Amino acid sequence: MSSSSSAAIETEERVLVIERVFDAPRELVFKAWTEPGRLTQWMGPRGFTITLCQLDLRPGGAYRFHMRSPEGTEHRVHGVLREVVPPERFAYTWAWVDAQGESGPETLLTLTFGELGGKTKLTLHQAIFESVTARDQHRGGWNSALDCLAEYLATA
Repeated sequence: MSSSSSAAIETEERVLVIERVFDAPRELVFKAWTEPGRLTQWMGPRGFTITLCQLDLRPGGAYRFHMRSPEGTEHRVHGVLREVVPPERFAYTWAWVDAQGESGPETLLTLTFGELGGKTKLTLHQAIFESVTARDQHRGGWNSALDCLAEYLATA
């Protein structure tokens, strides 16, 4: 195997793609991702609470989320919006922030919202992680958060 194909495989292993179908119109699913009042109702893995949600909804705008785990641990993330195309697409950088305010490795999170006969097909694409382990940790967190999103949408 050539070194370029080996590098391509290694890069592909550090990409996360999750697809979900939600029983809600895509306009509502898009708003659930882009309106702070809605985001705070579901964002984060099960049991986490959002303690800060700031979002400047425009390309180049910044966002910050602070989440508290059930054990009381604070988790902070921030980034910059790259693309906002209601209700089709939303993309932003994602970086965890430590207690000293230092950013960790950055990934790009891209969400696409497909119309599916009154339902919404969401595709979450996040790349490129610094390791397969980091990708897998995010897979668990996002799947839990998407379960919370489905519950939120059922009552919204």
